[in-house]
Amino acid sequence: MKKIHLLILKSFIRPFVVTFFIVMFVLLMLFLFKYIDDLIGKGFAWYIILELMVYASATNVAMALPLSILLSTIMTYGSLGENYELVAIKSAGISLVRAMYPMIIIVSILSVSAFIFSDYMLPVANLKYFSLLYDVRQQRSANLLPEGVFSPSFPGYNIRVEKKGADGQLLYGIIIYQKDEIHNNNIVLHAKEGRMYRTARDQYLVLKLKDGVRYEESGDANGFNPRQRLMRFRFKDMEQKLDLSGFVLKRTDQDAFKSAFQMMNLKQLRDYKKDTQHHIDSTNTAQLRSIMPIMRYFVIAHNVKSNEKYLPGKSNVLKDLKLNEQLSALSNAASEARAISTMVKNNSQVTADEAHDIRRSTVEYQKKYTLSAVCLVLFLIGAPLGAIIRKGGLGLPVVVSVAFFLIYYIISTIGEKSVKDGGMSPILGMWISIFILTPIGFFLSYKAATDSALFDMDLYKRYFNKIFKRKEVPSN
Repeated sequence: MKKIHLLILKSFIRPFVVTFFIVMFVLLMLFLFKYIDDLIGKGFAWYIILELMVYASATNVAMALPLSILLSTIMTYGSLGENYELVAIKSAGISLVRAMYPMIIIVSILSVSAFIFSDYMLPVANLKYFSLLYDVRQQRSANLLPEGVFSPSFPGYNIRVEKKGADGQLLYGIIIYQKDEIHNNNIVLHAKEGRMYRTARDQYLVLKLKDGVRYEESGDANGFNPRQRLMRFRFKDMEQKLDLSGFVLKRTDQDAFKSAFQMMNLKQLRDYKKDTQHHIDSTNTAQLRSIMPIMRYFVIAHNVKSNEKYLPGKSNVLKDLKLNEQLSALSNAASEARAISTMVKNNSQVTADEAHDIRRSTVEYQKKYTLSAVCLVLFLIGAPLGAIIRKGGLGLPVVVSVAFFLIYYIISTIGEKSVKDGGMSPILGMWISIFILTPIGFFLSYKAATDSALFDMDLYKRYFNKIFKRKEVPSN
């Protein structure tokens, strides 16, 4: 029995590791395709891009792990069925469920590991990933002086280069507009050619200009003469130093991203929900207290007989007042009604926003549990599927596993959006995919245990051929 268990485990571990890294690679390529424009041409060091890719890979574990478990289990049991090893196991008196015991233990360990990862490591990975991605997307392009356009990359300057040499350092047809404190172009410089290079540690970009002229417009030093002076001088060689400090990657404080729900663990999500719900209750209580005097006035007026004369339709409350007092009373009543209406609307909007945030936090809270549950459910589907289809390798198992994973992903996405919109309870919305797929797993397990030919195409062909032959009318 131990040899059979070791055989199944060895058959599972290798395809699981391979499929896990393949899925991670595919998801990483999708990430690169999505953000390729934000990474290329900005002069990042190689370790910055590598760090971003590592964090992106960590955030993809929640999608890669269930898919790799499903695919590897189908491949494992499909290969065992294709090589008639499952037939040998059953002929030895060992049922399919009993042969699945070591796999159940391994997948259970993976499910617990997934829960620990989603609660402790995934929030940290999300924090570092989204903070670094934000800084990368905010970084300006490293193409400082493009050809044929005015580049405002350097504060206080507009620089145009007509053409660049083959090495990208030689410049032709250079125009530089330099602005003063009030953003006037008081200095204009023209040069036929030049060369640019960076100083040590990329602190400055130096332009060595040749054969040019510089125009500078200035006012009188005393300020009494409104006329301005124009100075012009020609040069053979000149250096222009430009600051590169604005092109260094600046890291944003990660504390600014900690309020996002993806960066919280279970305890933080529970505390947030508790605090937000307490704030909603406090706001509603304060609002009720503010409008309670008006409510009590009408309640007393309706219940006390001595105040029947103030009821609507009984008499005119304002008839005993003077005209100016009537106008003042109506104006005060209208102002108070508008103030209460505005307060109620503002509080209701704030309460609706906070309720939406609570639903979003509940979604992230439930995700940490559904990740572990879906690993078990997809294993429950993959193992009997592999035993039924009896095909190993990366052919039919990939198609079947992707189909079931898409079903899970689409259902879970619809449920998640319904929870965020308030159209479905958090438990039902986040677990609906588990509720739907679990009976399918049990059904497939029953069919595999009874050696059902569920995916035998020849059986279906014979069945339909019999139906069509019955419909044929015999010729006379």
